[in-house]
Amino acid sequence: MSVKPPTTPMLGASAQVAAIDALRLGPRQGTQVSAQAQSPHNDAALVDAIRRGDAGSREALYHRFKKRVFALAVRIVGAVDAEEVAQEAFIRIFRGLAKFRGDAALATWIYRLAVNAALSHRSRRPPVAESADGGDEAALLPGVEPARGDAVLRVRIERAMARLPTGYRTVIVLHDVEGLEHEEVASILGCHVGTSKSQLHKARARLREMLAADGITAASLQDG
Repeated sequence: MSVKPPTTPMLGASAQVAAIDALRLGPRQGTQVSAQAQSPHNDAALVDAIRRGDAGSREALYHRFKKRVFALAVRIVGAVDAEEVAQEAFIRIFRGLAKFRGDAALATWIYRLAVNAALSHRSRRPPVAESADGGDEAALLPGVEPARGDAVLRVRIERAMARLPTGYRTVIVLHDVEGLEHEEVASILGCHVGTSKSQLHKARARLREMLAADGITAASLQDG
């Protein structure tokens, strides 16, 4: 079971990844990572290269998944804390590779650790105060500025997403934003597929209620 590449971000804003480029992976002894391990279609070879300590192998995995991990962190904990969560996620990833047995796709396993890091971080922090207009400013993606038309709608949707309970927001991000299948979402969250589907249904209903209260109708979403 493989994880599909992320879909176009729901809000049309590009996540900034430069902040975590400074994550120190540390030098490793050994030969240069092979072209086979660098291939995005050969996760097993890359994992084996990291376990052998091949030079460049850890960096290759980091650069392959950094954008996806950071984007996931932004949407679960907000832009302010995303860098810290992404760093924690990669610490967990590299520490856990020795125990990775390939029962799930590498990307699914990495998503699981990234989600766990985000949820752990969220549980340690008090709820973020809402701004005067009801939005959670800390959850907005970097570089998002109020504008006309679609941009305004996207910002309002992002603010509504930020006010969802963390569990609801996570399942929507994984299924509706990242485009993962129900089986993949269930594997990442450690629950049954039926539970994942039920949570998604409840999360969507809650989001629709919040958007309706903010004057955002189904018609405006389709037009946007």
